[in-house]
Amino acid sequence: MTTVEQAEKLILSETRDFGTEAIPFDHALGRVLAEDIKADRDLPPFNRVTMDGIAIRYTAIDQKVPAFQIVGTQAAGDDPIELQNENECIEIMTGASLPASADTVIPYEQVQISDKTAILLSADIRRGQNLHLRGADKKSGDIIIHSGKLISPAMINTISSVGKTSLLVKKLPRVVIVSSGDELVDIDLQPSPVQIRKSNSYMIQAVLRKYNISAELLHIPDDPAITREKIAYCIQNYDAVLMTGGISAGKFDYIPHALEDSGVKTIFHKVSQRPGKPFWFGKHAQGSLVFAFPGNPVATFMCLHRYFLPWLNTGLGLSERPPIYAVLDRNFSFKPELTYFLQVKLKFAMEGKLLATPLEGNGSGDFANLADTDAFMELPLGRSEFKSGEAFRTWPFSNFVI
Repeated sequence: MTTVEQAEKLILSETRDFGTEAIPFDHALGRVLAEDIKADRDLPPFNRVTMDGIAIRYTAIDQKVPAFQIVGTQAAGDDPIELQNENECIEIMTGASLPASADTVIPYEQVQISDKTAILLSADIRRGQNLHLRGADKKSGDIIIHSGKLISPAMINTISSVGKTSLLVKKLPRVVIVSSGDELVDIDLQPSPVQIRKSNSYMIQAVLRKYNISAELLHIPDDPAITREKIAYCIQNYDAVLMTGGISAGKFDYIPHALEDSGVKTIFHKVSQRPGKPFWFGKHAQGSLVFAFPGNPVATFMCLHRYFLPWLNTGLGLSERPPIYAVLDRNFSFKPELTYFLQVKLKFAMEGKLLATPLEGNGSGDFANLADTDAFMELPLGRSEFKSGEAFRTWPFSNFVI
């Protein structure tokens, strides 16, 4: 049987670059930048005042000038007002461009203003204080964001500041989510006593939305002809086919034969893990990949986070993200010779450790338990006892740490 590590290696060996596309910058949050962003001018573009106060020439301080005549007031965005004499000053606001004839800003807290005169209250004044000098952050033409970064809200601020209205980003794969079986009904229908509502597909679709993938949904009934037709369509039109259930060898599981008829070759079937042991992975000669997850919701959810999302991130150039480890906060035992993905609740200890509390649930069909957990903790094959205080790799899926 394929181990977790072998399955991961085989899947990641099938990653590929899907190219680039240009999109509006305000639609780029969460996408992967495919170009360097350069400063279109010095940053800041002028000597920027950082506190409200008065602008003076520092030579006046050397000359012990005690008070300054106010010759004007300059707000942010105003053209600079120049000084003519050492005993003159300008009232100036945060964000304004410092006049060329001034070199120091004294905050209002250090002066007393009366009758258009600013009287000094403090001798603690340094040349060039309260200024953010032109080009101190970046020079015109400097790279300010390197290609390959995941675009964050802070980056949107930087991108906006250099006037980039269109961005080159990594293309995302075309993904379809396939469910199957006559026992599944649409969520707006009342199921019979022996039916259930479709839910896995919507769960997968919701996860992929967090990665800006708008995945299509497709349901295949228990009909061999329709199954062959729909599988062939998916293979021809999508880069990745994510299936939930229907891959076993039951009498009404027509999907394995349809995949074979469509030219999809099995790379592995069954992984030594719980949940998700029946996980199947295959590839078509034209490049389409099939991730066939087990039908149980917890198994589907785990396999999606453990295998598909790392494949996606690697293809987008995000594979060097450091893994996350958490520390068990109690002893835990698991006897079968399988890698166990333990559902855990996460919290930070006072010393900054990420702690994991086991919340096992009632097996891979207990989808309600997922709502109370934050991550899967990967407990390695070959052990049955796991001690409090030990750290293991953790795959978060809540917003607690991602």
